[in-house]
Amino acid sequence: MLTSLLSLAIWFALICIVLAMLCCTVRLFVGPAAQDRVLALDTLWMCAMLLILMLGIRFGSLIYFEAAVLIALTGFVSTVALAKFLMRGEVIE
Repeated sequence: MLTSLLSLAIWFALICIVLAMLCCTVRLFVGPAAQDRVLALDTLWMCAMLLILMLGIRFGSLIYFEAAVLIALTGFVSTVALAKFLMRGEVIE
């Protein structure tokens, strides 16, 4: 019973994450300002990382966790670069 409950919780979490990704994609394309688009992209990176983590829990493989760390680092660096570009107009000073 415990494994079926865990499996049900994982599937529910996966569905919620995919719905959040769809909402972020809509905000990314419709967003009225560039700041809204950057925030949507950052949230999309985070949802992708959570999706990979949930798949790692579902399949019981450690390679998914390493991929999630790479996605998190890439997302953080790109968000910082985009925010710096929007504030100053250049990334490298």
